[in-house]
Amino acid sequence: MNTTLPFPHIRVVDVLDILLVALLLYQLYRLLRGTNVMRIFWAIVFIYISSKLFDLLHMRLCSQILGGVMSVGLIALVIVFQPEIRKFLLLIGTKTQLTGDTMVKRFQFWRSGVRNKPGVNFEPYIQACMHMSQSKTGALIIFKRLNSVEELVKTGEVVNAVVSSPLLETLFFKNSPLHDGAVIVSGNTVLAARCILPVTSRLDIDPNLGLRHRSAIGVTEGLDVVAVIVSEETGAISYAVGGEIHHNVGPVQLRHALEAYLSPSA
Repeated sequence: MNTTLPFPHIRVVDVLDILLVALLLYQLYRLLRGTNVMRIFWAIVFIYISSKLFDLLHMRLCSQILGGVMSVGLIALVIVFQPEIRKFLLLIGTKTQLTGDTMVKRFQFWRSGVRNKPGVNFEPYIQACMHMSQSKTGALIIFKRLNSVEELVKTGEVVNAVVSSPLLETLFFKNSPLHDGAVIVSGNTVLAARCILPVTSRLDIDPNLGLRHRSAIGVTEGLDVVAVIVSEETGAISYAVGGEIHHNVGPVQLRHALEAYLSPSA
């Protein structure tokens, strides 16, 4: 008698299916980690497993109670996870970049064969950050990438001026009426100043980080932008992208980061 179990046939589609599910779970983990929502998520998992266990053991009363809870679970999930669902959809939109304007730009970019974005000068930003670091002037600069930042611009004062190191230092000068908040820039243009940013709700970040750093993490969690921070307390320069912050960077590291994340091929 042959007791050998047949080897399951694995298709390429099955491997792709597993990879897509793994990617989805990883992105969900990135959105939920360090927040109170993660505890709610594990509570829902526990309720679901308990419900299946009660069904298996024929514990009718407990099974009916948990079944009632699970029946309204979808509505509860939408209500509880509304901010995370919004972030997840923004993340998908950011990664796919399927907007008409972006598709036209990418088509023109590949047709022209231009590999580097012309006319973008990072020197004013680096000089301003170094000067403000030496004088311990707090600063928060948000660099636009492919997505629109119109909602952020609306929260502040419109500037629409060509960038320069003196202009940035003036905007963040302590006695300037526009120093409080973030400056939004696109390429060589300062779009707006004194803009209000969302603050991250994560609990796993350094508790010593101030509001500027938390705002930098928060805005890069939900939008496709790069944030550069100058600490008012220490003068240290940091940058954040994708919800992750990198501390104590020098001018060379800052230049490499800006070129890497703000180039058309990034």
